Amino acid sequence: MSLLLVLAGVGTYACTARSADKDAEKVESVGSAAKSGEVINMNKAMFLERVFDYENSQEWNYKGDKPAIIDLYADWCGPCRQVAPIMKELAKEYDGKIVIYKVDVDKEQELAALFQATSIPLFVFIPLEGEPQLLRGAAGKATYTQAIEEFLLGNKAE
Repeated sequence: MSLLLVLAGVGTYACTARSADKDAEKVESVGSAAKSGEVINMNKAMFLERVFDYENSQEWNYKGDKPAIIDLYADWCGPCRQVAPIMKELAKEYDGKIVIYKVDVDKEQELAALFQATSIPLFVFIPLEGEPQLLRGAAGKATYTQAIEEFLLGNKAE
């Protein structure tokens, strides 16, 4: 079942991408030193190493050993701030099963362009095999949980 079908009919809220306010609140950099069960701040180098090296390959080939979610966000985006605590909860709940990354679209414009992030938040759900699926806008925890269970982990609802 495609993620788009899983998420059909769910109300979402999004910010239209715009230039960052230079005084925007700074996000702590977690990077590769992230503890287990945490959302990991991702930059281009980490993306190329852990997700997909688009500079050397045109065909999608996920490098990770666990399914992943990439949250493309900005500090100034209200819906992005609303979803951030949900992503932190999910990172803890699915520790060892999936990886959750976040990408600041103002700092990583090349990655934002790669996923055509014209509105945020934008979530990229990456299964171990197959193509990634996008979810635009903010949704409730149940929506993300269902997408993780069904699309990323392959657990069918009963």
